Order: sequence, then C-alpha cells, then structure tokens
Amino acid sequence: MSFALESLMRAPPSTPSVERRGGGIFSFLLIGGGAAASFVVVSSVLVGLLPMFEGWVVSATCYAAYIVPVYLLHRRFTFASDVAHRQALPRYMAVQAMALVLATLFGFVFYGALALPSLPAAMLVIALTSGVNYLMLKGWAFAFERRLETVPA
Repeated sequence: MSFALESLMRAPPSTPSVERRGGGIFSFLLIGGGAAASFVVVSSVLVGLLPMFEGWVVSATCYAAYIVPVYLLHRRFTFASDVAHRQALPRYMAVQAMALVLATLFGFVFYGALALPSLPAAMLVIALTSGVNYLMLKGWAFAFERRLETVPA
C-alpha cells in the first residue's frame, strides 16, 4: 500500500483495558472474617505463652503482623488490583488508620451516647466500619488508574 493511502487510514481503535474482577464483598468478608477469627486464636495463644510481656503488647504485635498478609489477600482476591505496592500499601495503611478512628467514634456513639446493649452496638460498629472500609479500599487504595486517551484530530 502506498504511503499516501496509509496516511489516510485511521489507526485501529485501541481496546480499552479490561479490569480484572475480584471476589467483591463476599471475598472481603471471608478474608476479613477469617483474619479476625485467626487473630483471636493466635493472640490468645501467644498471650498465654508469653507471660513475660504485657497482653496488650502481644495483641498489638499480632495485629501488626496481620496487616501485610491481609493487604496482600485483599489486593489479590477481593479487588484483583494491579496498582503498584508503593501506591496501594500506604493507602491501605491510611484506610486502616481511618477505620480505627471510625470504629472508636461509632463505639462512642453506640455504646456511650445511645447506650445500646453490647451485642447490637458491636454489630453496628463492625458493620459500619467494615462498609466504609470496603468502599475506601475499592474506590481509593486499590482503585485502577483511569488513563485517558487523547483522540487524534
């Protein structure tokens, strides 16, 4: 084909990148619930096995040890994200810090201000904090980069 004809032809339209689909809310609940249950078991056992340390120190250390593995599980299975770790991990940590603050505020409202019984208050704290956490992780921490393509004139 001649150069003149080739210059008149448009480039084939590029196919938009297809976002991988993760496990969604079911995977989020499964991973989060599994991590919470195993945290209770592991921290309880370690508090008993390490009497030379304060219980809260052992518990906090166990919690810290769960952060990266749970991040990796959510990144891979819940959100199927390919966002770079240098971007997603700090955002994940920020969301976790925000979740701690939210859980504290929700706890203050439900236990303190509204004086709800313990079980409904705990369920509301967990449900609301987890819901906000899921939305923030999906929409910000693990969000795919949206690349805008320019259209040649």
